[in-house]
Amino acid sequence: MKEVILPDGSKMEAADESTVLDIAYEIGPNLGDDAVAGRVNGEMVDVYYDPSEGDEVSIITIDSEDGVDILRHTASHVMAHAVKNLYDDVSLAIGPTTDDGFYYDIDLETTISSDDFPEIKEEMNRLIEKDIKIEREEIPREEALEMMRERGENYKIELIEELDDDRISFYRQGDFLDLCQGPHLPSTGMVKAFDLLSVAGAYWRGDEDNPMLQRIYGTAFAAEEDLDDHLEMLEEAKKRDHRKLGKELDLFSLHDEGKGFPFFHPRGMVIWNELLDFWREQHRRFGYKEVQSPILLDRKLWEQSGHWDHYKDNMYFTEIDESDHAVKPMNCPGAIKIYNNKMHSYRDFPLRLGELGLVHRHERSGTLHGLMRVRAFTQDDAHIFCLPSQIEDELNGVIELVEILYSAFDFDYNVELSTQPDKAMGDDALWDKATEALENAILENDLDYVINEGDGAFYGPKIDFNLEDCLGRTWQCGTIQLDFQMPERFDLTYVGEDDEEHRPVMIHRAIFGSIERFIGILIEHYGGAFPTWISPVQVRIIPVSSDQESYAEGIKGSLIEKGIRAELDARDEQVSYRIREAQVEQVPYMLIVGSREEEDGTVSVRHRREGDLGEKAVDKFIMDILWEIEEKRS
Repeated sequence: MKEVILPDGSKMEAADESTVLDIAYEIGPNLGDDAVAGRVNGEMVDVYYDPSEGDEVSIITIDSEDGVDILRHTASHVMAHAVKNLYDDVSLAIGPTTDDGFYYDIDLETTISSDDFPEIKEEMNRLIEKDIKIEREEIPREEALEMMRERGENYKIELIEELDDDRISFYRQGDFLDLCQGPHLPSTGMVKAFDLLSVAGAYWRGDEDNPMLQRIYGTAFAAEEDLDDHLEMLEEAKKRDHRKLGKELDLFSLHDEGKGFPFFHPRGMVIWNELLDFWREQHRRFGYKEVQSPILLDRKLWEQSGHWDHYKDNMYFTEIDESDHAVKPMNCPGAIKIYNNKMHSYRDFPLRLGELGLVHRHERSGTLHGLMRVRAFTQDDAHIFCLPSQIEDELNGVIELVEILYSAFDFDYNVELSTQPDKAMGDDALWDKATEALENAILENDLDYVINEGDGAFYGPKIDFNLEDCLGRTWQCGTIQLDFQMPERFDLTYVGEDDEEHRPVMIHRAIFGSIERFIGILIEHYGGAFPTWISPVQVRIIPVSSDQESYAEGIKGSLIEKGIRAELDARDEQVSYRIREAQVEQVPYMLIVGSREEEDGTVSVRHRREGDLGEKAVDKFIMDILWEIEEKRS
């Protein structure tokens, strides 16, 4: 017999050869039926794993977050198995899970499209119905390499050659064998609710110098109703796709002559400028001073900041006056140069420098996605220089500002605390101190959070703010980074009360994150129907006939004089057609003016969603819409 420890701390006697599955059944028959994997001493393992004496054992069920991830991983193997059965000369690359599904990259001469999905799904269902047992195998390294050579799996060979392990783990389901760390479901029959979604090109390892592969996307859930809900959400997301709406609403465009560099049109710039005006207004209230730093800076600066060692693969370079320069990927060195331009006293602190800085990052072409992943974007950056005693108040102030800016758009958000990465600058003790300060700020503001181990910036830990949109999707936008490293590298000082020189603390923070990306999120969140205060056109005036055009022009002038963005549509088209077009263009208000309205000095008000709101005096309408704009009603 052996003794294992359960999640509640209790101890359980089990037979020497008992697996995780045996232990699950010993705890209870229902748990055994639902078990798909386990955790032994914190590590996920298959149900067939044999724990040792004194191991901590917990059971993973298929309806848990870990269970669904394992289900999707297994579904990706089933899909790859099906593709191998259906097509000749298939080479497999990788098949990981994603936040809401999975994909598999394959090398195949035949081009797969969505038209092929029914056949692939039929073969997947055949493999699922056979309920093939899925087993882990550990094979000596050289034997594994030889086996992959015989099968022509060159991508697997490349992956194995990068592993240090003497024995390589594979998973077998019938005649299908795949390099994998696991774990997986006990058998293919446990894959139930799945679907294939799309196919796209993807360079091997995201490098355009490597072969282009075909990436098949899919998803899987523990229950059919969860799959149905997800597919319904995806359909809604397609309608809200910011690339589609950006074109339809004439907000921005993307061109091959500037891949990853979006072009903003006049109406898109209205949203852009409204966001920036709001940002500047709130930052003035919170005591920030706006600055601007150059886009191109000498290589020596990036070497001093550490970006050259840690980030140069994502940077663009040029030569000026026989000296290497880099296009800035981040704004912080510029803020540091501004700080260091003069001596500072403790009385200057906190010094809050805000910058709407254009940065450039070399993203792989395969990762570019509309406004969500670009190569040039404007960060709403700020760098706060403060005393150690001011850290807590400054972090709380940033969190308060985050709440103000996000609440204007009715966004909920969650928080992640990202800790020291493997490749980090500086002393571990300073990292611990910085991480503790961030965690204390999160707790003091009563924010729910999770710890994201090892995902901090190379110079400091960070808090990330993830927005949740109307479809329940999350988007990482805001960040707060506490930095003790840059002040050391740049020898930042201030004169303290003791007339001695000391190091300031540096806080990096952004709230919108990227203006471009934030606009993309807003487009999808609102489905193009922006709140009135940021709508490119707030009012469209529609005269019933040419006889009322002069009256309509007067109304337009009154609205524009009050700062309301108004347009006149006096085309020789039916009123109903012009109303419908304004609704398609998501104009919040339409003012219909006929002979009666002209005689009474009124307008008939229509809202894009609520329809006919009745007749109003022009002054009353102006007063109401100005209140809506001022209050930023959404």
